[in-house]
Amino acid sequence: MKFSARAAALTGALLLAASAATACAPATSGGGGAGGDSRSGTVRVWLFREVNNGPKERIVEDVVRAFTKRHEGVEVDVRYIPVDSRAERIRAAFNDPSSAPDLIEYGNTDTAGYVADGGLADITGEFGAWDEADDTDPTARRSVTVDGKVYGAPLSVGVRALYYRTDVFADLGLEPPRTLAEVAAAARRIAGERPGMYGLAVGGAYTYGALPFVWAHGGEVAEPEGDAYTAAIDSPAARRGVEAYTDLFGEHNCPPAKCAGMGGNDTVQAFASGRAGMVVGGDFSRRAMEDGAVRGKYAVVPLPGVRRGEIAPAFAGGNNLGVLRGSGHRTLAVELMKSLAGKETQRDLFEAMGFLPTFTDVREEAAASEPFFEPFVRTLEAGTRFVPATPAWTGIDASQVLPTMFQEIVSGRKDVAAATRDAAARMDEAFGGAAR
Repeated sequence: MKFSARAAALTGALLLAASAATACAPATSGGGGAGGDSRSGTVRVWLFREVNNGPKERIVEDVVRAFTKRHEGVEVDVRYIPVDSRAERIRAAFNDPSSAPDLIEYGNTDTAGYVADGGLADITGEFGAWDEADDTDPTARRSVTVDGKVYGAPLSVGVRALYYRTDVFADLGLEPPRTLAEVAAAARRIAGERPGMYGLAVGGAYTYGALPFVWAHGGEVAEPEGDAYTAAIDSPAARRGVEAYTDLFGEHNCPPAKCAGMGGNDTVQAFASGRAGMVVGGDFSRRAMEDGAVRGKYAVVPLPGVRRGEIAPAFAGGNNLGVLRGSGHRTLAVELMKSLAGKETQRDLFEAMGFLPTFTDVREEAAASEPFFEPFVRTLEAGTRFVPATPAWTGIDASQVLPTMFQEIVSGRKDVAAATRDAAARMDEAFGGAAR
């Protein structure tokens, strides 16, 4: 399949697989199984509903048509479900197999929590026997793995890189930054010479825009310790990264009064509307840029690291497919999962929706066909990071431990040492109640 055939559609249809990291389920689906392996009947599937869902539906219809042609007496019921209130309803499905699907799409940060809830089936054997799985990106594979066991197939991946205003950089004689120090210097220059413009739009609530600074300085959010995790955000290396990020808040770049409460969407919108010279945005942010005031006036490079030639590690977001442990059609569900998450489908989803493939070879083809994605692919190839694979992360994320830490620092309520120490204590309290 040629990637170039529909490349022009990417700008209008690009969406985030990583940002749609969760989904909610309909109250009922009708019928159901409480475990087993029937080779007939209806296989039920819940997939995320995208903003522009038509292309996804057409691709899935083609996969389902081929699947049912191979399996006489089998039907597939696909439901497209909204993203906003997934947690309670998906967990409710885990507890009620009679109304649950056989196969679900889910956000990759939810894997450990869903496994702890007993909702996902261990498919380690089937995944290992799948030829295409050998080309799965290592980080994507980690996103479906808990304690060495595989609980799904990666479907798409999303990462962030550095967007910058080509016109502003040209006017000021700036070159694309090659280190994080150069990012900060360029931000100060832009803010100083363009009144009312942020040099680099940053947000105190933008966790996944801040963590690359921590990782680039050699820090970690947490470290595995036996069968659990222990916080590492207060280590010397992590503190250097936290300081590098929080130093970007101020009148010299992004005033705390305006930027402390900003999240990722806020920073992207600031750039898209022309109010910032740079932003750390995702491959999935392209739609906002093309619909905004910066259309035709921006470019993207990997977010650089501490030293020239380095790329700051990015968080690898994305979506996975998983078979429910209570499925009554395990074999059929696994086969359909492989078809929906396989290379051909990922190629089609990239062309139609802009979803970055999780297979390294398919992703290389994607980058060659569409230059916009090349910086994101380089970022993925340089090595990405993931959140701690523990159910505790859901609580840590929901309770805003890291955003609170950043906001305490940029507001001046605490210094870096005190804020990171307190954040680490809160994280360790959460980790203490959940095994890895």
